Amino acid sequence: MKFSMSGKPNGLILSICLAACCAAFPLVVCLASSPAHALSEIKREELPSPIQPSADDDLSPPGSTVPIPDPVGTPPSTSQPAAPAETEPDSPADGGATRPRVDPDTPLPEVVYDLGKLPEPVRRMHDLIVEACKSGDIEKLRPLIGTGASTTQLSLTDIDGDAIAFLKGLSGDQDGQEILAILEEVLDAGYVHLDAGKPEELYVWPYFFALPLDKLDAKQRVELFKIVTAGDFDDMKQFGAYIFYRVGITPTGQWTFFVAGD
Repeated sequence: MKFSMSGKPNGLILSICLAACCAAFPLVVCLASSPAHALSEIKREELPSPIQPSADDDLSPPGSTVPIPDPVGTPPSTSQPAAPAETEPDSPADGGATRPRVDPDTPLPEVVYDLGKLPEPVRRMHDLIVEACKSGDIEKLRPLIGTGASTTQLSLTDIDGDAIAFLKGLSGDQDGQEILAILEEVLDAGYVHLDAGKPEELYVWPYFFALPLDKLDAKQRVELFKIVTAGDFDDMKQFGAYIFYRVGITPTGQWTFFVAGD
């Protein structure tokens, strides 16, 4: 509204103002009589609808449900992925038992020569191997070596190809008769019974496998020289253990290994 410089409104303008006030009065009364929650309802209706993900955006598998959140006040989950199972002790089947068992802090195992003290399954496997060696035909070892998970370990590392072909490759002659002679000589020596009553229980030839070389007496050194040379013996003393060919058989008669090295 404009005022004159004298501070009094013009008559026409005053009349218009009065008329406008009269016309606006019913509208004010109407608005005052409307429910108090109308404005909030209007604003709620004006809010945009929540955005719903399209079917293409839904990456959950069919039939999956929305996970229910933890109740208020529940601390967040601190669970971690399950830790790997602890490593089991070496067993005859996994190759760990092929390593020399020389512990200067434990009593020396008994050296046994009497095959009659062996459990029948062990004695039978021992005799079958010796018989195959005496035949001069390395193929006779094939059924004793076996296949699959029970295959006799012939190397400290994985081998490729046929087991008998591998043994022939170790021999100084093409027919594998040298390796047969070594195998027979090893099984003619005394043996030791290790880890009696444990899952890794084993009978091992020759007994040098579990004895410190510096503890061998004169008689035992003669027996050792039937298998290795004096030069080999000196090398082994530097290493600290017998590391030439050895044979392991489980109490159930499984021929577990025939290996050399460490």
